[in-house]
Amino acid sequence: MNTLTCGFIGLGLIGGSIAKAVRSTVPDAQLIAYDVNTASLQLAEEEKVIDRICTSVDESFQHCDYIFLCAPVSHNDDNLLFLKEHLSPRTILTDVGSVKTGIHRRIEALGLQNQFIGGHPMTGSERFGYQNSKASLLENAYYILTPSETVPEDRLTAYRGLVEKIGAIPLTLGYEEHDYVTAAISHLPHVIAASLVNLVKKSDSEEGIMKMVAAGGFKDITRIASSSPAMWQQICITNADNILKLLQAYIDCLTRISGCIESRTPDALYDFFDTARTYRESFTGSASGPIQAEYVLTVDIADKPGAIAAIASLLAMHDVSIKNIGINHNRELAEGALRIEFYGKEAAHQAHEIMTAHGYRIHTKNERLP
Repeated sequence: MNTLTCGFIGLGLIGGSIAKAVRSTVPDAQLIAYDVNTASLQLAEEEKVIDRICTSVDESFQHCDYIFLCAPVSHNDDNLLFLKEHLSPRTILTDVGSVKTGIHRRIEALGLQNQFIGGHPMTGSERFGYQNSKASLLENAYYILTPSETVPEDRLTAYRGLVEKIGAIPLTLGYEEHDYVTAAISHLPHVIAASLVNLVKKSDSEEGIMKMVAAGGFKDITRIASSSPAMWQQICITNADNILKLLQAYIDCLTRISGCIESRTPDALYDFFDTARTYRESFTGSASGPIQAEYVLTVDIADKPGAIAAIASLLAMHDVSIKNIGINHNRELAEGALRIEFYGKEAAHQAHEIMTAHGYRIHTKNERLP
């Protein structure tokens, strides 16, 4: 069997995470990379994620099975021009951009549609750069594939297999449908989050009271406003039509709820929030996908040394395994609140009974609990 060879042009958060996932699941793969940030390349080489650093987009990439275009969208045109001179006809070109129409049209203009399968891992972080990349970023994330119409079916099947191997869930869409879907569930939310943060900044007092007390819901829905402004600038430019269409629909929705609030219409207000709650709760109902059911308890703890260790030890004594644990900084409580996640419903039930019996106060509101 031939050794899998993957090239990465751009090795930031997404490119680095894919490279790490490939390295973890296909240890003997040959990975090469180019990035204008040489520090990222050096770190990736030191971590043995990549085998070789490329100093430019050149013939080094001619033996690749896959080439991942992970640089900013604005650089894709130049990188494709350089690649075309050295591209093997057996190489599959792919990208990781969250807008697909532009890259597909560019690929068609260059006559490369026979070997292009667009890719978009539906994952990310408010942090960016290779230093924040991790293989687990791809786990159980939908990885949308937008193949050109003339790509052979066996190549698409092979790429789907690679996506599954690195822990993601492949989903094939047309590139125009992809851009509309992502405008709704990714691009518009970033516009809304940034708008809300800017509104609070503008509305805050000189003493910064709003900023000081911002917690819970505000932090949850505005977390993504910390993402790269350069990236979101490009996304808004390249997917403008879809974003504008959905943004207008959102403005219409705000206008309707504004009218309901102004007229103090109780039934309409209740329906507004209940419909949203019901639909949002359905997101965790499937057995697979990026938003899965969580089994979480939030526990009040005293602000003193050993408080967390005491709970961990108590659960360990009863053979209850903890999946994740951490301080919940979003709660408006004088004392600490510990968020504990378990692997399943039975473990969460058992932990609830044990901690309640030992006098701990358990919060269940707004959590996906047993």
